[in-house]
Amino acid sequence: MRFDGFSRHILQVKHLIMKTYTFKVVVEPDEGGFHAYCPALRQLGAVTQGATCEDALKNINEVVQMIVDELREDGIPLPAASGDDVEVFEGTRVAITV
Repeated sequence: MRFDGFSRHILQVKHLIMKTYTFKVVVEPDEGGFHAYCPALRQLGAVTQGATCEDALKNINEVVQMIVDELREDGIPLPAASGDDVEVFEGTRVAITV
């Protein structure tokens, strides 16, 4: 297949377009601490725990990141936007939980 300079430029730009995904997580108290899960990725193992709410939130953040990294490495599409569980935005953003 032969590409002229313009087509090659479009292909390069296409790979630079980024999306920002936000995943809903649930953190709940349980015996001796807290458990956390991500509904959109739960079937892939996005479940963890922590001694404190903050620990559980930190841990689920790490688990979600690992699952997303593995999906991308394997060429598997990330979950599409689905109501409250996953939001997808064009471009980059910073999410802050308060």
